[in-house]
Parts: sequence; C-alpha cells; structure tokens
Amino acid sequence: MSRVGQAIINIPEGVEVKKVDNQFLAKGTKGELCAPISETVEVIIDQKVVKVEPKDKSSRNKALWGTTRALINNAIQGVNVGFEKEMEIIGVGYRGALQGNKLTLNLGLSHVVEIEVPKYISIKMDGNTKFTIFSADKQKLGEFAAMVRSKRPPEPFKGKGIRYSNEFILRKEGKKK
Repeated sequence: MSRVGQAIINIPEGVEVKKVDNQFLAKGTKGELCAPISETVEVIIDQKVVKVEPKDKSSRNKALWGTTRALINNAIQGVNVGFEKEMEIIGVGYRGALQGNKLTLNLGLSHVVEIEVPKYISIKMDGNTKFTIFSADKQKLGEFAAMVRSKRPPEPFKGKGIRYSNEFILRKEGKKK
C-alpha cells in the first residue's frame, strides 16, 4: 500500500477543482494548474475532499497511485498558496539584480549573465546577494531555480557560487604545505 496515495487531499476555500478526461484541473488565487492523471488510478472528488485509488493492486499501479496523488496535491497547494525557493549568491564581487523581467548576474565571469524570467515565475531581490523565486507550479519553479544555480554552482573549497539557502556545501580541505 502506498502511504502517500492513501492520504486524502482537503480542498481549501477559494480553490475549484474538476476532472476532465485524464487531467485534473485546479483553479485558485495564484492561477490555474493541471496535473496528469494516470490511467491506472481513479480520482474521486467529493465536496471538499479528493481521494485517489488504484484500479488494481499491481506494483506499477501502486507507484503511480502515490505519484498521481502527489501531483494533484501540488497543483492544489500551488494555486492556493504557491511555492518559493530562497537562493544566495556567495563570493567577492558576485551580485545579482532584477531589471524588468531579466535577472542579471555578475558571477566573476568575463561577461554578465542575463536570464529571462518566465511569466509564471516572479522574483523578489533581498539586497544584491539574496533572492526568492515564487511560482504556483512546483516543477517549473524547481527547473528554473536549478537553471539559475547551474550558471555558477557552489565550489567545494570556498563555497563561492549560487546556492539554495538551506543547501549544505561539503567543504574540502585545501592544499597542504
């Protein structure tokens, strides 16, 4: 039995949900999202509760049961409160700025790195070395944050680069004399 799949999902106030073919649609204050529904599971929508149940008990169906439930829960949570990732830029002379819908990063390279911010993502700068990325879609938020981090990932000796605020960088010892 899937522990994730067994849990019921409560629908918060102000969120509308419906099932259309193999898509689960959620609409709320932060936007509108859809989650795919696997053919091996059944989604039951009551008044303020969503239940996900497998059609049979094979091991593949149990895996898709939990995955489908997690995708539906992320869609509901995303349109209700949204998701965020806090990031830091660490290094002497490393800084970032938001200019319109472009994130401009000075990362010690020979050029300035400019990243176009998609319309479904918003960024709030806290000074010039910390920023928070917001989005209703958890998957697209993670992809964008990983792409920003890949421009200068943290290095293991001094820890310089772009990292998530809660990320731990395992430091290596430098050369011995």
